[in-house]
Amino acid sequence: MNPLSALYGAGIGVRNRLYDRGTLHARRLQAPVLSVGSISAGGAGKTPFVIMLGELLKQHGIAFNVISRGYGRKTKGVLLVDPAGTPQEFGDEPLLIAHKLGVPVIVGEDRYQAGRFAEEKFGLQAHLLDDGFQHRGLARDFDIVLVTQRDLHDTLLPTGRLREPLSSLARATAIVWMDGAASERIPQRAGQYVWRVSRSIVAPETKDACFAFCGIARPENFFAELGTAGVRVAGTRAFPDHHVYTARDVESLFKLGKESGATAFITTEKDAVNLGDHIDKLRTLYVVPVRMQFENAAETVAGVDAAATVVEAMCSVIASQNETRVRE
Repeated sequence: MNPLSALYGAGIGVRNRLYDRGTLHARRLQAPVLSVGSISAGGAGKTPFVIMLGELLKQHGIAFNVISRGYGRKTKGVLLVDPAGTPQEFGDEPLLIAHKLGVPVIVGEDRYQAGRFAEEKFGLQAHLLDDGFQHRGLARDFDIVLVTQRDLHDTLLPTGRLREPLSSLARATAIVWMDGAASERIPQRAGQYVWRVSRSIVAPETKDACFAFCGIARPENFFAELGTAGVRVAGTRAFPDHHVYTARDVESLFKLGKESGATAFITTEKDAVNLGDHIDKLRTLYVVPVRMQFENAAETVAGVDAAATVVEAMCSVIASQNETRVRE
């Protein structure tokens, strides 16, 4: 292992042991916390998963809010996301979640304080914690971790993209294998759920030659999926993840699109948020949603709808933990 990665891993190991032994304490909110996270830095699909899970909770009549750090924002402190706001105010992913789910989304560096704010303003709704696996300072009732095939062969930061070693998956309530990923090297502990999720894009039905651009963690995947879906991709341009577009960027895209012979542009929903007011300057522009769905989530319960089983599992674990806390 690279010395820098080894040093990083040692630090992560010490921190996790301090939490495991109770030397460092996690603060608990009054309402249940459902955490969605990953062991890698970007590209696992956390935001579309949060949106999918939020839609399931809404279908089952469960009131909830979303708590996020608000990565990339220029503001500080705890804020309620205004869907009409900007990525500079709230971060691109919280804005996208607010647009898609229509529920309260609260950003804050201190997720406990963000949760307190939510409880004071909206009452005791469930909290859906975005990108929460490493934020161990906030206690959670259900810990969901997304794992990709790339994660299984990656190394720790800073040489790789892993935030934690694969052994950390043992503390997850549920491991979610993304897009067919799986490994016998990751043993399932007693009581741990293992779910499988597939994701795809909803490509437009168009004959236009499209210039594709995006600022996401793994742009090559988006470009490849467009081709697989039958979109005529005339050219591509990748920007850094969470890139907020400027007038100069739009001018550059127009130039590249013209040079490639494209008659339209195509990008992701997150990039549409980051385009802000510039979005009206790119015509014709196709915005491509990501679609996620659970596969046979409950391998021991054949014939049961996978999505319903997921919600039932979360509710069951939360109810059990609430009973334990009452007895204590």
